[in-house]
Amino acid sequence: MSHRSNRFAFSIFLVAAAVLMLGACSSSSKKKERFAYVEKPVETLYLDASTALEKKKYKDAIALFGEVERQHPYSPWARRAVLMKAFSQYGQDDYDDAIGTLDGFIALHPGNKDAPYAYYLKAMCYYERIRDVGRDQDYTVNAVQALTDVVRRYPETEYARDAQLKLDLTLDHLAGKEMYVGRYYLKQGNQIAAINRFKNVVDNFQTTSQVPEALYRLVESYLQIGVASEARESAAVLGYNYPGSTWYQQAYNMLRKNGLLEAGSSPKRSAKEIRKLKKRERETSGKKVTNGVGTAIAPPVDDPADEPFEDAADPVLDDAPTP
Repeated sequence: MSHRSNRFAFSIFLVAAAVLMLGACSSSSKKKERFAYVEKPVETLYLDASTALEKKKYKDAIALFGEVERQHPYSPWARRAVLMKAFSQYGQDDYDDAIGTLDGFIALHPGNKDAPYAYYLKAMCYYERIRDVGRDQDYTVNAVQALTDVVRRYPETEYARDAQLKLDLTLDHLAGKEMYVGRYYLKQGNQIAAINRFKNVVDNFQTTSQVPEALYRLVESYLQIGVASEARESAAVLGYNYPGSTWYQQAYNMLRKNGLLEAGSSPKRSAKEIRKLKKRERETSGKKVTNGVGTAIAPPVDDPADEPFEDAADPVLDDAPTP
């Protein structure tokens, strides 16, 4: 009898627990449903999203800017919300999601007044993922293409100016990758492969800080394979353009050690010219690609209610890259 009572009591407990669980699930579901489908004025939604972004609550900002677009798709606030959603994704390091959002904005509104910023932020999503020179440089190549696109399309904007600065740093990074590989080949005794890398830096990355070393490495490589004329020519270019460089001094000493110096091979520059060149080298060598969130310019501040978005024709460019 006692056994039956226990079984009966246990059954009642299970039924009660199930009822409570169903009730809780139903209540939770209703809460979620009310939150998901609650209708709010566009200004309220946008303000809530902006507040979340200011507090760096990126996940909440992304969801709320998405609600602006979903609930009020034909409002000028919706287009603005798409851009702000992308910036929130950028802030959360969701670079691929941000690129997808920006591609959608550019496709639908190529002539929007904030299209320059969309192109710029897309470029920054690649720039932020540039890796050290010892690793694959796919993101670096994409960053070069995207930053170049900003400069060519919108040359008079602040985004183009910032993009140009970052483009210079990115090209320097790519040249650094070539130098890294070239030095490896040289160390392995593969001088021809090394020479190809160093020549690529000299020919295609002429404005970077890597050029003086590339010229010196060419002198070193040519001497190792016995091509004295090419070694002297590389040293002459190095001496003419970077007379105050330590790389030139090392190349000069190397040629002297091998008995390859020619009369007049040391460039004659005034002290003023040498000081100017040294200053240029210091400024260039100080450039570094910096990673981390926060390097992008913030989106332009606009009130869509006061100044509705007007789409205009996208600027026509010769051989413009495909977005």
